[in-house]
Amino acid sequence: MNLHQHGSHLAVIVPTLTVRNCSGAIAFYQKAFGATVLMSNTDSDGSTVAEMEIMGARFVVADESEEYNHFSPEKLHGTPVRIGLQVVDPDQLFARAVEAGALIIYPVADQDYGYRLGHLVDPFGHHWEIFKPLT
Repeated sequence: MNLHQHGSHLAVIVPTLTVRNCSGAIAFYQKAFGATVLMSNTDSDGSTVAEMEIMGARFVVADESEEYNHFSPEKLHGTPVRIGLQVVDPDQLFARAVEAGALIIYPVADQDYGYRLGHLVDPFGHHWEIFKPLT
């Protein structure tokens, strides 16, 4: 994988989103968030893994692998993790994701805790909070 340090950051967290249909997830993240594929590999068994980027924020998406205990939210009937994506215009990106097929948990609004934030779930069961600081 092409995981590089950027700027003055000493560490970078790169989440891997496990899904049942990696090819479909790649297409969704491209349409919903304008994500670009940095690297993609499909094994002989058809399983795919891809490194992607949304406005400089990197993540990996990969097919489920029960052999390695990598299960999708669909298999687990939920996920304990929410992905926070800070952007300049959360309203625009949130609307784009909903248009691409994400479901609204709650719409973008100014929150009492200092963020303009909305929460959605993508078609693969991953929860996203799209936000920006209010100040």
